[in-house]
Amino acid sequence: MRTTTLIPRRIATTGITVLGAAGIATAALTGTAHAQAPAKPAHQATAQAAAKPAKADDKADKKAEKKDTGKKAEDYPDNLDGWIREAMSIMKKHGIPGSYDGIKRNIIRESGGDPNAVNDWDINAQKGIPSKGLLQVIQPTFDQYHVKGTADKLTDPVANIVAACNYAADRYGTMDNVDSAY
Repeated sequence: MRTTTLIPRRIATTGITVLGAAGIATAALTGTAHAQAPAKPAHQATAQAAAKPAKADDKADKKAEKKDTGKKAEDYPDNLDGWIREAMSIMKKHGIPGSYDGIKRNIIRESGGDPNAVNDWDINAQKGIPSKGLLQVIQPTFDQYHVKGTADKLTDPVANIVAACNYAADRYGTMDNVDSAY
């Protein structure tokens, strides 16, 4: 198992709200927050490494989602705990690393747990692409790291978590290594 160590960049700020700190850090690191990397998303690299045909993965996903009754394999509550647990279930299927605590810590810092949070003032917003959702993802990053089988909507809580964790895995090894705006 490969271990990746992230050395986070930090800036000193005072009097900043929980939501504002991420935006300030993003603005201070102009051009680095959610920059599109040419590397392949983690779930694609994992799928290629496993050399499994896409059809087999699709069948496994569909089978896992349905019981004999036709309902989801597990019903998750429509709250932060449920969104994280559902996202982790999907992440596990796609080989995307991340712990419950690491994901929740980043959500609380980035959005305070509000799936509709929008940062309309940082450098990304100034460029016309505001960060949105639980993990404050911009649309180009969401599009690049979106995981098939999740909603194709940036502010969908589960899709936002999975795409952000896929991005963090590709860039930092895991969301657990992210301790500031990413």
